[in-house]
Amino acid sequence: MKKKIRYTDEPIGELRRIKDFLPPPEELAFKDASIKVTIALSRSSVEFFKKAADKYHGSYQQMIRKLIDAYAANHPAG
Repeated sequence: MKKKIRYTDEPIGELRRIKDFLPPPEELAFKDASIKVTIALSRSSVEFFKKAADKYHGSYQQMIRKLIDAYAANHPAG
């Protein structure tokens, strides 16, 4: 067991207020609403994205989502 911490009533020292650097909650929310879908992909495609995600320390699902978003943005439905 670790050594127990003993607190005292000694003065802390000079304090100073720092500016709030955290973004407001509305900036943390996703910009686009997303919906869940079920899709069947080839094993080779999923393995490709999983290897790429491991290489770049990311999520293979997020990589697939970004690829589909980029395709949709460059090929608008008409």
